[in-house]
Amino acid sequence: MTPPEKLMERCRDKALRLEPVSPAEGLELMLLSPEHIMPLMAAADRVRRRHKGNRISLCSIINARSGRCPEDCAFCSQSVHATSLIPEYGLVDSETIIASARNSLANKAHKFGLVTSGRGPQTREGEFDEILDRLREVGKNAPIHRCASLGVITEEQGRALKKAGLDEFHHNLETARSFYPSVCTTRDYDENVAAIRAAREAGLRVCSGGIFGMGETPEQRMELAEELRSLGVDSIPLNFLNPVGGTRLQNAPPLRPLEILKIIAVYRLYLPDKDIKVAGGREANLRDLQSFMFFAGANSTMVGNYLTTKGRDPAADLQMIRDLELEPCPSPTAVGPGAVATASVLAGGEAKHEI
Repeated sequence: MTPPEKLMERCRDKALRLEPVSPAEGLELMLLSPEHIMPLMAAADRVRRRHKGNRISLCSIINARSGRCPEDCAFCSQSVHATSLIPEYGLVDSETIIASARNSLANKAHKFGLVTSGRGPQTREGEFDEILDRLREVGKNAPIHRCASLGVITEEQGRALKKAGLDEFHHNLETARSFYPSVCTTRDYDENVAAIRAAREAGLRVCSGGIFGMGETPEQRMELAEELRSLGVDSIPLNFLNPVGGTRLQNAPPLRPLEILKIIAVYRLYLPDKDIKVAGGREANLRDLQSFMFFAGANSTMVGNYLTTKGRDPAADLQMIRDLELEPCPSPTAVGPGAVATASVLAGGEAKHEI
């Protein structure tokens, strides 16, 4: 096995040059012991600064349809198989979504995601058309990068979403293919992969990641990273399980903060030019080490509330970013379908990139 210092240096230099870190090297990094976490973070931070500069991509979401999901995902309080006490409601109206998008802008987010529970956007007849209408209304009323998490879609649906002004489609793989049956039995892993490919073929940016702390091994964490790399996704949300009562994983032990920081750093080195977004569970799991997520290589995070759990006060997150002498990515200045800031507006560091 390569000495840790040499391994980190080699992987850092590869990532700086956008040369792929090998799966074997990635696993060695994922197996590093706690005393090596700070040097690993330093390597990842240098890569983040090279490819992403000092700008932090902030996004927020609205739970646009809540509960009654037929899937049996072990972590999810919105599943009909869970006994969690959560609000249940159908697709919310345009006024509510527009107000949420404007609130996101007020909190310095430049991405806004419309999230619906369920297997896909056709839970009831006509609802997909209503979702398209909601996206168009946001485009007319709030200059923000529009995202959506709608479950499994087809390429045809992806093209319709793009035409309605959607910029980015989100669909998590959740975990490694080999571990997925332990998490969900009502959906096949290939259906998730197909949805990601459909969105890409439709010309949408793709956001896809997973949840850590569900019992997966270090090998499976790298298996997920390799799958995401092979799919060419643009943004990778890293969620860390915050167990919810009434779900199958309600008693899962939490990940240690340093273990979380290691995962973030390894994903930065393995996917050096992608947006690495720390999302659900950061407040509960990182606690006082939340600011370290950026030094570990993250260049993105969520602000505000999650789907069925509360997030941190956005003002506290903005203060944290200012204290680190980082800055939020600016919001798009144009309004209308497809009008979203590009690399010329959101450039940062030594490389220009599209967020």
